[in-house]
Amino acid sequence: MCGRYFLQREPQRLAEYFETAPPLPNHPPSWNVAPTQDSLVVRRHPESGARHLGPLRWGLVPRWAKDASGAAKLMNARSEGITEKPSFREAFARRRCLVPADGFYEWRQEGTRKQPYAVALASGEPMALAGLWEGWQQPDGTWLRTFSIITTAANAKQALVHHRMPVILPRADWPAWLGEAEGDPLALLRPSPAGDLACWPVPARVGRFAENDAGLIARDPEAQPPPELDDPSPYEPR
Repeated sequence: MCGRYFLQREPQRLAEYFETAPPLPNHPPSWNVAPTQDSLVVRRHPESGARHLGPLRWGLVPRWAKDASGAAKLMNARSEGITEKPSFREAFARRRCLVPADGFYEWRQEGTRKQPYAVALASGEPMALAGLWEGWQQPDGTWLRTFSIITTAANAKQALVHHRMPVILPRADWPAWLGEAEGDPLALLRPSPAGDLACWPVPARVGRFAENDAGLIARDPEAQPPPELDDPSPYEPR
C-alpha cells in the first residue's frame, strides 16, 4: 500500500518536468502527505488535450457515493481487478492521472517494532505515480475532486519492506496513461525495476500526521537496516 508520501519540489519545477500548461498552482511542499489532504495531480484536459497541474484531495470519492465519509479507505486502488471494481472502473476508463511524488514511506516489521523507510527514485527525479481521479458533487452544489494511487505487487527490493508498492510510470508511459496516445493502460500497471529505487530508514516520527519537515526524509542514525535497504538518499549532498 501507499499511505504516506512526500512532495518537496515547488510547483514551477513540477510544471516544467511534467510539461503542464498554465495556470501554475500555489501549493506548499509537504514531507508527510496523508489521506484526506490535498496534493498536486497532473490531469489531461478532455477538450484542449493539455496537461494541467492542480491540487486534489487524496482519497477517492466515487461519483455515485452518498457522502465523502469513505474517502480515506479509497486512498489506494489495487491494480488487480481494477476494471471491474465499482469504485474505480469508471475512473480507470475515463479519468486517469499522474500523481507527482518525490518518494513514499513504508513500514517494515523489525523485531518488536516497525521501522519506517523512505523510497525514492535513485536518480533523484520525481516519481509519476499512476492515479485515478473523480469529481463528486457535494450537498451545497460544489464539486469535490479527489484521487487514488494505484498499487501493484512489490518488486524484489520493495518486497523486503512491504508486499505492495505504488505503480511508478516511466516517462514513455505517460501519454498512453493520460489518453494522449494509443495504448493499453492496464498493461502499464506493473512494478518498477528494483534497481531504479533508493530505500533508507527514516525517523519514527513520520508516523505522526502533525510532523512535517525536511528532517523526515533524513536517514535515521539509530536504525540498523539490512544492506539492501540502506541506500544513500538522492536528496542529501554527497
